[in-house]
Amino acid sequence: MCRNIKTLFNFDPPATDEEVQAASLQFVRKLSGFNAPSKANEEAFHRAVAEVAVVARELLDSLITNAEPRNREVEIERARARNAQRFGVREH
Repeated sequence: MCRNIKTLFNFDPPATDEEVQAASLQFVRKLSGFNAPSKANEEAFHRAVAEVAVVARELLDSLITNAEPRNREVEIERARARNAQRFGVREH
């Protein structure tokens, strides 16, 4: 599950609230071991996701770098190339 959490810092444009929320959801899923919580744990699960999202946004907004912002399209292509090398190219 955690491999689905993407780096969100230093992109142009900056990470959206939806991206931060998705990463927070993946993090809480990994910590809890639940893909979807039971009714008994639903409130705690969703509260944790919301709280992690707030802290994650605060972190992203407070980080400083002198590096040039990364380009999302370039990073996607690099990830595709790494995956092709790692898993091989599949023909459909």
